[in-house]
Amino acid sequence: MFGVEARGGLPVQLSRSFVSKHSFSGPTYFSTSTCRPRKEGDISSVFVSLSSKEEAAPLDERFAAQKKRLLLERGGEIKKSWDRLLNKLKEEVGTIERHGPNIVPSIDFKDIHVAPEEFQRELRKRGVAVVRGVIPENEARGYKEAIEAYSRANPGTKAFPPNDPQVFELYWSKPQMQARFHSNMLETQRFLMSFWHSPDPGALISPQHPLSYADRLRIRQPGDSGFALGPHIDGGSCERWEENGYGLGDVYKPIFEGRWEEYDPWEASSRVPAVADLYNGAGACSMFRMFQGWLGLSHTGPNEGTLLVNPLLSMATAYTLLRPFFRPVTAHPGEHSSRIATKTFLESSNWQLEAEPTSKLEGATPGYSQELNSVLHPHLQLKKTMVHVPKIAPGDYVAWHCDAIHAVDKVHQGTGDSSVMYIPACPVTAANVEYVKRQKLDFLDGVPPPDFPGGVGESEHTGRATLEDLQSRTTNEGMRAFGLGKWNLEEDNLLPGQRRVLKIANEILGC
Repeated sequence: MFGVEARGGLPVQLSRSFVSKHSFSGPTYFSTSTCRPRKEGDISSVFVSLSSKEEAAPLDERFAAQKKRLLLERGGEIKKSWDRLLNKLKEEVGTIERHGPNIVPSIDFKDIHVAPEEFQRELRKRGVAVVRGVIPENEARGYKEAIEAYSRANPGTKAFPPNDPQVFELYWSKPQMQARFHSNMLETQRFLMSFWHSPDPGALISPQHPLSYADRLRIRQPGDSGFALGPHIDGGSCERWEENGYGLGDVYKPIFEGRWEEYDPWEASSRVPAVADLYNGAGACSMFRMFQGWLGLSHTGPNEGTLLVNPLLSMATAYTLLRPFFRPVTAHPGEHSSRIATKTFLESSNWQLEAEPTSKLEGATPGYSQELNSVLHPHLQLKKTMVHVPKIAPGDYVAWHCDAIHAVDKVHQGTGDSSVMYIPACPVTAANVEYVKRQKLDFLDGVPPPDFPGGVGESEHTGRATLEDLQSRTTNEGMRAFGLGKWNLEEDNLLPGQRRVLKIANEILGC
């Protein structure tokens, strides 16, 4: 490891200049397109709907060629698959409407190693879960108080909206670092990532070894309507249809071949070569996050500025990907039309394959997240299928599959703040470790992490976390998760691919 060795073989000093001078000269495992510095900004940089753009510009004609490539001579199979999907969606929409937030499975942290079959089944189907009591409530409350004090001490912190801050461009505060490396958090991430699998024992991925991904935090005040983030999917947008994006791993191959029922959203090895960030967007995610997630810092319930999710995981993914290939025969009758007219519009017989593929990818814009709405994606019936997560207490962890559609309450109608730290669950892959290596240097400099809008960040902030803070408070497992420790290649029960990728990780980090 770079730097001077301290207790337990951990470094006590690192600097960007030192690492650049002595960096590991072996192979790189990430796309060079993700290495360019990002423009300064805030969370609005990630979404067309939050940015200054009134609407997305038409896509380049090359996307029509990508759609032709995917169709090939499979139009008949894709149409039959689409018809089956629309029929299945009708059933599931009713189920979700009946259950509401109760459809989201939850489990106590103390029970994760004896998780009931019903919880496991529902998590796999729904793609979202709540793990309660990951951090003790008083400790989680303390995180929020410390963050508020940190923000007050550094009034120049960027936030969105600028005139009434709700989402803060903070990544390196002490409580954020403590939460990311808490032993319970790492254990929870390992538990959740165990739901992913691969038929290939040689796959270069290890879900049982969490990596740390620094992200923002939210302290949303009652009455706020500025952070009104509609239904979306992170991890890129156009890349899902592109040959050199998710196509590199054939992630969605069964869907594009007319076999959506055979698509497995939990298969991990196909995600390893996939590229989710081809355009270096200001907030696009280049690291593979198996789960996105946040740690609750306050008591929050439905309509109180919280998260909404779409628990249709595999079906919603298939629909989002197939939607650009189809056009209605008769136009939408309008928002206030009769139930019969709407039903007729949604019938599969009213939808045909494009006669000639266009460049349209509904809701996709290069460099931004995938956005969805009721006009572009009518069969998802988002007004019915976007459900709130249940009531959350400080210390509860909410996690959702990286392909899950999610949103935020349009208006915070509660009486207290709705506060969370964004903390995803990321496995060891070579590309993820390359990211962590760069992220570590940004931490040392106090600037935003690689995936986020650039600028001076917290480099001049008073009281931000330091390497010494990590060494005094963090376990060896936490240090490894941040790229500051050596992975144990002799660990019991490692698959061949896991052992190999951990060896690659040590080489990338110079351990």
